[in-house]
Amino acid sequence: MDWKRLTASALMLGLLALPASAASITPQTTMKEIRDDPDIRASGLYTYTYVWERDCEKLSTSRDDETLAEVVDDTSAEACAAGLNYLAQVYHDGVQVTYPLYSEEEIAAMPSRAHAELYYCPAEQPGAKFAIVLSGNSLYYSGELRGGVSTAWELHQQGYAVFSLRYRIGLEAGDDAPMEDLARAIRLVLANADTFGVSTEDYALLGYSSGGQIAGVFGNEEKGWGRYGVPKPGALLLAYPINNFLEAKPAYHLLMDTDRLERRYYSYTVSKLVTPDYPPTFLWYGRNDKMLMAFVFPLQGPALAKALRDNGVPNRVQVYDDAKHGVGIGVGTDAEGWVADAAAFWKSVSEE
Repeated sequence: MDWKRLTASALMLGLLALPASAASITPQTTMKEIRDDPDIRASGLYTYTYVWERDCEKLSTSRDDETLAEVVDDTSAEACAAGLNYLAQVYHDGVQVTYPLYSEEEIAAMPSRAHAELYYCPAEQPGAKFAIVLSGNSLYYSGELRGGVSTAWELHQQGYAVFSLRYRIGLEAGDDAPMEDLARAIRLVLANADTFGVSTEDYALLGYSSGGQIAGVFGNEEKGWGRYGVPKPGALLLAYPINNFLEAKPAYHLLMDTDRLERRYYSYTVSKLVTPDYPPTFLWYGRNDKMLMAFVFPLQGPALAKALRDNGVPNRVQVYDDAKHGVGIGVGTDAEGWVADAAAFWKSVSEE
């Protein structure tokens, strides 16, 4: 990759006297209007989020005539719109937003790597700590907007730099591809900290659902950060994380790793990987989360919370009555404001 070019591009922020971006995205803006915006389109931001068709009979990419609120839900729409406007302005001002994780040669050797990208949401001040966001949904590309952009905006509001990770999932997730994508993303940011204007200390991983399971496994030294040769995360911020995929594990292995005997990331129960040196963890889930509560054995959120307590890991666990699976930043639910609470926890453990 041409990092000199990327560095020069990043340094243009604040130096170019360009007119403001014309982006004026709202929750009622259609996906076509978003995709046709010249700065959003040129930035490379992935907007083809998968959604259930309204008859709930099949999956499809979000249609051009759907509004942003219909695609990401009202719980995340306002923050997502604000984040899109900010990223459009960032790109308009000369800063690269989309970063491929693999070289052209690596992609030629394995085409699925072309789907692994990092989207950069700069902090206002240099030297900020950074977080990498892993959206949920392990079966199809989803959450780059709901989980990624909306959360990036919320953390940006708290003073952090944020990178939303589009990692390989579904049939492309074999041979621990999501873990490799995450490790590659961390190495990219740390190696170019000056370009991004971020601190290399105490970064956070923020994971939703299956993204939370990946972040949780990555928090274990043997299976995660130590195996991939990157620094230990300063904090894990987990929103309704999957603790164990249970019945899905045999299907995953059959579909993605048929010729592999060793265990993969989806084989692990996160709570069993918690050790006394596990990263400080902020965890929340809802009592009415049918997705998590359907997995009765082992219990999802409660099992992970117990493992954190039993191992003496600094943690904060929030349990809400009304916070269903997939609510993202949770506006309009009991979980509203959780990102700010998680950011405060992250700051507190970083200062200890």
